[in-house]
Amino acid sequence: MNLDQYLPVLLFILVGVGVGVVPQVLGHVLSSAAGFHKPDAAKNSPYECGFEAFDNARMKFDVRYYLVAILFILFDLEIAFLFPWAVALKEIGAVGFWAMMVFLAILVVGFVYEWKKGALDWE
Repeated sequence: MNLDQYLPVLLFILVGVGVGVVPQVLGHVLSSAAGFHKPDAAKNSPYECGFEAFDNARMKFDVRYYLVAILFILFDLEIAFLFPWAVALKEIGAVGFWAMMVFLAILVVGFVYEWKKGALDWE
C-alpha cells in the first residue's frame, strides 16, 4: 500500500480545516486587539427576532416575526424556479411557458389571500 495516494486527501482535509478555523481565530485576535471584548447594548437589542436575545426561553413572543419570515421564504423560493425557467424558455416552448404561468397564478392567489387575511399588516 502506497501512502502517497492519501496525500491529496490529507491536503484537502487540512485546507478545509484551515478555511474553517483561520477566519474565526483571526477575527477573535483582531477583535481582542481592537478592544472589542463584549457586545454593546445595540448588539444585544432585538433586531430581527423581536425579543431580547438573552432572556428567559419560556417567555411569550410575537408570532408575526415568524409569519413574515415564512411568507418571505415561500414567495422568495419562486425566484429559484424563475431563473432556470427563463434560461430554458426556448427549449421548453409554449408548454413550459404556460406551466410557469399556472405556477405564478397559484402564487399570486396565495399572495392575495395572505394580503386579504392581514398577514402582511404590521401594527
